[in-house]
Amino acid sequence: MPRQRVTVKRETLADPQFGDRLVSKLIGLMMREGKRSIAEKICYESFALIKQKSGLEPLKVFRNAVENVKPAVEVKSRRVGGASYQVPVEVRSNRRASLALRWLTSYAKQRSGRSMEEKLAAELIDASNNTGGAIKKRDDTHKMAEANKAFAHYRW
Repeated sequence: MPRQRVTVKRETLADPQFGDRLVSKLIGLMMREGKRSIAEKICYESFALIKQKSGLEPLKVFRNAVENVKPAVEVKSRRVGGASYQVPVEVRSNRRASLALRWLTSYAKQRSGRSMEEKLAAELIDASNNTGGAIKKRDDTHKMAEANKAFAHYRW
């Protein structure tokens, strides 16, 4: 954290096909070694697969999936008197979105077989239906925060 001035949060540009900042963030997360065109191809082809499989608008399915995966609370370690406590804290809105996108991409990568386009499309469809690995991760995070509710008074 800087001592002199406040850091400026850079705004991401909207992606060219859908004009959506969230899709652009997804593409940025999927990108490896600066290969943006490959990440865009994977993302757009998975959106086409979503339209083909579910028959719904892919952007709506994507937004619904991200909204379903967003965590409300998480736990942070807090050291008090030689002991570490898992203290539940509310998640800021921009962190909620980044966690949701991160979980969606990581659990899509963990799916077995097939191409990345199919895995991402399947994970997004599952998340929009409140199933899948990313939803399980959100539920586990909420359960952990609920279990450690007794340490909420250590919040800072």
